Amino acid sequence: MSTTPRSDPLAFLEAEVAALRERNLYRALRVMSSAQGPIVSVDGRRVISLSSNDYLGLTHHPRLKAAAAAAASEFGVGSGAVRTIAGTMSMHEALEAELATFKEVPAVLTFQSGFTANTGVIPAITGETDLIVSDALNHASIIDGMRLSKAPRRIYPHADVEALDAILSEVIETGRDGSGEPYRLILVVTDGVFSMDGDIAPLPGIVASAEAHGAAVFVDDAHASGVLGRDGRGSVDHFGLHGRVAIQVGTLSKAVGALGGYVAGPTALRELLTQRARPFLFSTSHPPAVVAACREAIRVMVEEPDLHERLWANTRRFKAELARLGFDTGRSETPITPVMMGDPEMAMRFSDRLMGEGVFAQPVVYPTVALDQARIRTIVTAAHADDQLDAALGAFAVAGRELGLIGG
Repeated sequence: MSTTPRSDPLAFLEAEVAALRERNLYRALRVMSSAQGPIVSVDGRRVISLSSNDYLGLTHHPRLKAAAAAAASEFGVGSGAVRTIAGTMSMHEALEAELATFKEVPAVLTFQSGFTANTGVIPAITGETDLIVSDALNHASIIDGMRLSKAPRRIYPHADVEALDAILSEVIETGRDGSGEPYRLILVVTDGVFSMDGDIAPLPGIVASAEAHGAAVFVDDAHASGVLGRDGRGSVDHFGLHGRVAIQVGTLSKAVGALGGYVAGPTALRELLTQRARPFLFSTSHPPAVVAACREAIRVMVEEPDLHERLWANTRRFKAELARLGFDTGRSETPITPVMMGDPEMAMRFSDRLMGEGVFAQPVVYPTVALDQARIRTIVTAAHADDQLDAALGAFAVAGRELGLIGG
């Protein structure tokens, strides 16, 4: 047997990248050299951005910047440890208490991101004697959280409450592995707002079905946090379902304007996660500046309701004009507005053509969406001015006509 080492064990990676390029599935990283906002510098050009999750424009809000600067000056740039050693500061606990009040739940625990919140909580609370029932289009972080769990899972077609109800009826009747023994926990998991399509989960029907079968509901509100409900309290508040959803996961990285995620629910859930959730146990806690910015963001969302009003006014206007031009925006109900292309190559070409017209709107292709569901994913924010939206819509019209996607 030869013992000669291979010259380059990772040589196959170049072929993988080349294959992505050939299939129009390779996306080069765009580089920003400015602050986030409605106008940004990307690859050395000043362009209108429709690609940020900064729904309320809080990434550059003066109150958040002042709070972050003051915290960094007083407490330094890092916390120095994980929460369970020396990384829990009084401000971390204050943020969690304020979030619990905001979300109207008994307790909140913060994580480094919404992704780590999902991959932390799902395997921590589910195991072999439990069942996870998930929407087919749930976020990748939910999928990874389920993969890390030993619990079996069932998938129901996207937003199909009747199919969910049928699955729950079946598993209640058959029990674990068809034995008739009941599951310890049946956890129904759904996004609140679906990040690629912009539609809202039919949460009232999901909750009613879960309650009828003794299941618990888990909602990932990443794109509903700061967007839906009173002052941005999320999809549970939007539908008036307080007290009927067991677990809510949210983000501090999108509408809140800073960084992080959180899990909201009963006090016992928070206590268990501090002992079992691996991202919490093995990651350094948020820097003081981030915590201070998040705390100030909650106050801003409550005290400046005009931000939400502007966000939704811009959203309605942008969607209506895209529809008038003849673009297909799918089933979106929120500021996430996909412009459907279908073909990945067309999505890439369309994005490049928009860039030529001074508009930064990124293509989304497989594996983020199905191969034939490529799109331009846009988000308008509260920070966009009318003339900026007019210019962006003009760019869509020019690119759409040139590429034959809409009529002349």
